[in-house]
Amino acid sequence: MDTDTIWRHVDTERAALADLLETLPDDAWRVPSLCEAWTVRDVAAHLCFAQARVRDVLGPALRSGLRYHATIRDTAIDSPLTHEQVVATLRGFVGSRRKVPGVSDLEPLLDLLVHTQDICVPLGLDHPVPQDAAVAALERTIWWSRRFPLGPRLRGFHLVATDVAWEWGSGRRVEGEVRWLLLAAAGRSVAHEHLSGDVRALA
Repeated sequence: MDTDTIWRHVDTERAALADLLETLPDDAWRVPSLCEAWTVRDVAAHLCFAQARVRDVLGPALRSGLRYHATIRDTAIDSPLTHEQVVATLRGFVGSRRKVPGVSDLEPLLDLLVHTQDICVPLGLDHPVPQDAAVAALERTIWWSRRFPLGPRLRGFHLVATDVAWEWGSGRRVEGEVRWLLLAAAGRSVAHEHLSGDVRALA
């Protein structure tokens, strides 16, 4: 996927998420998300760090002992942004290609696609994922999972999308819509309910 297409998807998804969040009542923001120990509000606040500069995360990083996951968690949970500010921040990102240092253009897309589902699924909201964007994000997730233990171990699995011409790997067959394969690869066990094959082995 070329850079312009990636950022077009990022802009579209950010705008759609901002519109969705703006309609949520206060109690919906407190609903547990698919991210363990994170509420809908925490996930939305995390996405507001997509353009953070080094100086923005230096303090939280030092307080967490330079632990990556702890820093990510703390910046989300401790964010001072109000609901209105979260919505405004996400809208303000539309049209900008700024990203945190050291990541590719695909990371903002991957983060946005997965975390939007982290918000929507627990709320019972069906937010379709563009297939080409989901494929690009899934392949990036697989790339990461082969280098770092960020999600389920995908080695030994044959992943097959049923709604787009895409498959990867060999071994135990797991198939379903590409958005659920993406969530499964990202470690969201709720995706298993929407997949068929040797799904339990993904856990």
